[in-house]
Amino acid sequence: MTKGMNILAATCAFVGMACAALAQDLHSNLPKPILASEFPEADIDLIVLGWDLFFDPILSGNRNIACATCHHPSLGTSDGMSLSIGEGGYGLGPARRPVAGNMPKARIPRNAPALYNLGAAEFTVMFHDGRVEKDANAPFGIKMPDGLALERPMPSVLAAQTILPILSADEMAGHGDENPISIAVAAENHRGPDGAWQQLADRVATIPAYRQRFTKVNGRDAPLHITDIGRALAAFIAYEFRATDSAFDRFLSGNTRALDPLQKQGMSLFYGKANCATCHAGPFQTDHSFHAIGLPQFGPGKAHSDNPAHDLGRGGLTDHGADSYRFRTPSLRNIAYTAPYGHDGAFQTLEAILRHHLDPIGMIGTYDRSQASLHDLDSAKDWAILDSPEDVIEIAAGVEIEPVALSETEISALIAFLNALSDVENAKGRLKVPSALPSNLPLDPVPDTPKRP
Repeated sequence: MTKGMNILAATCAFVGMACAALAQDLHSNLPKPILASEFPEADIDLIVLGWDLFFDPILSGNRNIACATCHHPSLGTSDGMSLSIGEGGYGLGPARRPVAGNMPKARIPRNAPALYNLGAAEFTVMFHDGRVEKDANAPFGIKMPDGLALERPMPSVLAAQTILPILSADEMAGHGDENPISIAVAAENHRGPDGAWQQLADRVATIPAYRQRFTKVNGRDAPLHITDIGRALAAFIAYEFRATDSAFDRFLSGNTRALDPLQKQGMSLFYGKANCATCHAGPFQTDHSFHAIGLPQFGPGKAHSDNPAHDLGRGGLTDHGADSYRFRTPSLRNIAYTAPYGHDGAFQTLEAILRHHLDPIGMIGTYDRSQASLHDLDSAKDWAILDSPEDVIEIAAGVEIEPVALSETEISALIAFLNALSDVENAKGRLKVPSALPSNLPLDPVPDTPKRP
């Protein structure tokens, strides 16, 4: 063998070993397949009970909004808008319109998050700022917002989370003296025998079909409590919106052909050069923590400072400066169905939110406001933060992720991999939408409603 051939052989061997090492390193970074044991055992009676309640406006103060209104299966378990309008609106998602004579007081300040896989055991933090979370030192082991501690045990943080939107004036309760629930909420009378929670439970109990089914589920004819409703809603969400059969899941389970070459390239980038898995880690692509990535802010805000349009995210909850502008890392499962993206839905496409991640400081100053999907309301203050150079600089100063340089081909590969995280069969749920409700209240207007199986 010539000297040149020896060098060539040695080079090929080195490259081969390097590629093998790279493949082994990638394999070590990949999550393990998701097991059925990650999810709660199904109780079909409780699930079907929660199914009806999820779509039933009976849980809103004015009996006109359901949980499904902002988390509809036809819209990726969200509503397709950057910021929703709740009370005072009619219809779903982009088709939702203000009701004459009962105009919404404000937009909901944050994007309606998707519900996929929230029933899995590892999801112990809820909401964009984590204001509901597992905490051994809190009553019944679940930390709730101030003044809203649980009255009885709940099986999960998901169950605890479900009983909060019904107390929001803008989301479901209504305003002022519109109804008994809104009156109680306005007076901050949430807990106890005459609080808003118990009033809603009593209202549900007056409907014979609900009363009888809760008696069967609970095994006793005890007065209905809001925790019973939360348990049912959580059981339904955990069952209905489980999304664990994507092409990526099949790849993790040993089917190497489940991903095409471009998706595999994107997977290598996701778990390698692009640093996505630094935060989007684990089987559901989330570390369940909080990070500041410099997302542009708009809408009514959360009044976390003298400027009511401010939203400090986790920092508004903890009052720690280091937490300013940090928001919970979302799961990426079924992300192809859950646009727009970000805590305020700032980006309409996967490409747009991905490019922001690659250069957050550079992108916030050039944000294209047409990316925001907003209903037509008289909201002159929507852009107060982005119109303030000082506020934009403050958001940019908090960014904690480093820029990453990717080619256009690599960006396309990453997007291809993100699309491979979709469970196509279960994207719209398993039971879909019920044909009618025990309350006889109208369902949100959605075509092609299937009958109950």
